[in-house]
Amino acid sequence: TEGDLVGLPSTDGNVTSFNPPDWFKTSCDNPVILFLDEVDRATIEVRQGIFELTDSRKLNGHILHSDTLIFAAVNGGEHGDQYQVGEMDPAELDRWTVFDVEPTVEDWLNWGKEKVDGMVWDFINQNRIHLEHTGDFEPNKIYPSRRSWVRLNQCFSGAGLLEEDGDISLLFPLAVGFVGFEAAVSLKDFIANYEWQVTIENILDDGKIEMTGKFGINDHNAMVEKMESKEIFKAQLSPERIENLARYFMVLPSEVGMKLWTVIGQGENENVIAFHGSSVGKKSISAHLVELMTGKNTNADEDSDNE
Repeated sequence: TEGDLVGLPSTDGNVTSFNPPDWFKTSCDNPVILFLDEVDRATIEVRQGIFELTDSRKLNGHILHSDTLIFAAVNGGEHGDQYQVGEMDPAELDRWTVFDVEPTVEDWLNWGKEKVDGMVWDFINQNRIHLEHTGDFEPNKIYPSRRSWVRLNQCFSGAGLLEEDGDISLLFPLAVGFVGFEAAVSLKDFIANYEWQVTIENILDDGKIEMTGKFGINDHNAMVEKMESKEIFKAQLSPERIENLARYFMVLPSEVGMKLWTVIGQGENENVIAFHGSSVGKKSISAHLVELMTGKNTNADEDSDNE
């Protein structure tokens, strides 16, 4: 409310002044970031009061510290008609430098790799359309969002539902309540078949490349992103893991193969050297890389040279 801006009044004789609230006094006395959240949900009186704060860096005679920075956030923006927010007119907007922030699915996956259960992370990684709703919103219908997936994960973890002895019958109704019916159905099917999911260990430790036989490009891409998220290549790989990695590399579609090569290059140099120098059968990884980058069949060139 506007009282949160101006503070409480005090009198000195016939003079009334307002004592600034603690957050604003701190912003005047110290260099801080002053973050005003959900500005477009505030009352018009509060937003009018912020005019002076953002324009003149002062309020009721109290001046902000010269190094204090003011930031604000809104949920409206270009999608304002989907939210119960107030419209920001030109006089309000020109007191700010405005940026529309559109985080990617990869941003959430990078953030969530240490913060959500691996099963939930794998589901989002392989079912990206369910991370958040992108169309229009029907009134009173539940939709998935980045925030609701985190809350659902906390509920699952707190109740132990993702553990081996967890009560999986509760997963679906809880998911419906947090992320909506469509996402909950997909999550239920995914968890029911999770034991059949191909893991990094299946490929690198067990060498079961045949398990990826029915993979499409999205499945391979999800596996490479999982390897990147788990920072598999930040530690030196054993010769057996290098060999299995090379075998997997040979079956990848070209664009996913180049992505995996880039991810490997972000890790230990020893892995890059060992991988680049390895072979699968009679074909070297280096020759296969040339094919991926040029689209040229190196084996055909060798046969031509031999003729």
